[in-house]
Amino acid sequence: MRLAAQETVWARGRLGRGRGPGAVLFGRMYEDASIELAAFRPGGRIFCIASAGCTAFRLAPRREIVAVDVNPAQLAYVERRMAGGPSVRGSAERLMSLGRPLLPFAGWRPSRLRAFLDLERPAEQADYWRRHLDTRRLRAALGLLFSRPLLRAAYAAPLLACLPPCFGAVVRARMARCFATHPNRTNPYARALLLGELRDAPVPPDAGPIHLVHADAAAYLEAVPAGSFDGFTLSNILDGAAHAYRARLLAAMRRAAAPDAIVVLRSFGEPPAGLPTNRAAEDRAMLWGIVDVKPAASL
Repeated sequence: MRLAAQETVWARGRLGRGRGPGAVLFGRMYEDASIELAAFRPGGRIFCIASAGCTAFRLAPRREIVAVDVNPAQLAYVERRMAGGPSVRGSAERLMSLGRPLLPFAGWRPSRLRAFLDLERPAEQADYWRRHLDTRRLRAALGLLFSRPLLRAAYAAPLLACLPPCFGAVVRARMARCFATHPNRTNPYARALLLGELRDAPVPPDAGPIHLVHADAAAYLEAVPAGSFDGFTLSNILDGAAHAYRARLLAAMRRAAAPDAIVVLRSFGEPPAGLPTNRAAEDRAMLWGIVDVKPAASL
């Protein structure tokens, strides 16, 4: 199914400022779908942003999934994965790979990093992080990699608007939080981010229907019957969106939500003070400042 795309920064199909055909931006999703599995009841109908398909695949057993994406290249990639095709490296993975050669200069030797990722007790991980990995050189490297001049060279300006100042220090704090909370050995997101190891995760054999839709999220939700969905997982599509689009999308979700529907919305931004619905610390992907899990009626 296809609907006309609303022009947002994501509709361009590119992370940077350059022009050209749309591309696969994400070869995998750096979003811990355990959050959604806990939030959404079995048997429900779920709206999700397709992205690389990972969240849709995890949710599909015992749920009906409508996976929407404004980027046709991304949607075609999910369709190939559903047919048994392999994971590929998208624009985001290629950008992240540019920083990994700097890790040895920060004292992150491959043997030390692999030993760290084999740990399974968060207290031991936190101690290892402080003693061996959270070095001055790491702080300098992250400060450089996440500095505004370098980020502006790689990403379109609207995608940077949500980022807090001193983003390198913020990322370092989020990493430390994750390592002090979740066992490394069973955290695939840690290995993906730090080592670039992408694990294929095909559609489970017991998956329910996954409907792929090429559309802008707000336009699609405005067109469906009221009360159509029991859950919404939106990735971070509001990072880089104008305030008018945010208001439009939230209104469309309220209308499309069934009673007791739940929304999961992520952001790289820092949470406002007193956000009790923020589950960012529970997300093993460690990147997010906000993983807001709340009733759609409260939007």
